[in-house]
Amino acid sequence: MKRRRKTTTNTIIVLILVIYFGYLFASTTIKQNKEQRLLKYLPEIATQLKKNELNAEELAPVVLAIMDQESRGKGNDPMQSSESAGLKRNAIEDPAESIKQGVFHFAEVYKYGQKQGVDIEAIIQSYNMGPGYIDFIVSNNQVEHSEESAKTYSEYMVERSPDIYTCNNDKLNFRYPYCYGDFTYADKVTSKVDEMSNIIEKYARKL
Repeated sequence: MKRRRKTTTNTIIVLILVIYFGYLFASTTIKQNKEQRLLKYLPEIATQLKKNELNAEELAPVVLAIMDQESRGKGNDPMQSSESAGLKRNAIEDPAESIKQGVFHFAEVYKYGQKQGVDIEAIIQSYNMGPGYIDFIVSNNQVEHSEESAKTYSEYMVERSPDIYTCNNDKLNFRYPYCYGDFTYADKVTSKVDEMSNIIEKYARKL
């Protein structure tokens, strides 16, 4: 009986180890795949930042973090920039065009945000909500982004167009009832910037 229990215990331990190391392997593979997807777009991101007269070394990690948040580097519109060009969602079907438009949109809100004296988080939030968000916080004598400000602006936009910004009437949607944009966007992107900087640094060491 004791031998059987010992055998069963050993089997369970082996199974746990197999599952654990399998999980580690899968997680590492997924992370590496994401890094490869994002890094292949880094040269084009840097090129477009320079074309828009922005500091590529400083801002490439921010733009890469935006891309990671928008698409994880997947699809033909990795910057999800179709709507910023006045097009339907995913209308852009060329990654290079997506990056060109996405960086152009980022450059517009970045330069405008710098002019208005707001922080980088407000600029990042404006990539999602548009430059009107910058005007909104400045009109309220603020220069720093906050989730509460983003919620208030979203609520204001929903009140203006209640038939458009509905969260598909899904009250379980985390954004509901703040259905214009994503009020958590800046926090999500900002949390990724250091990771993107490390990815870029690792890439640079291989060159």
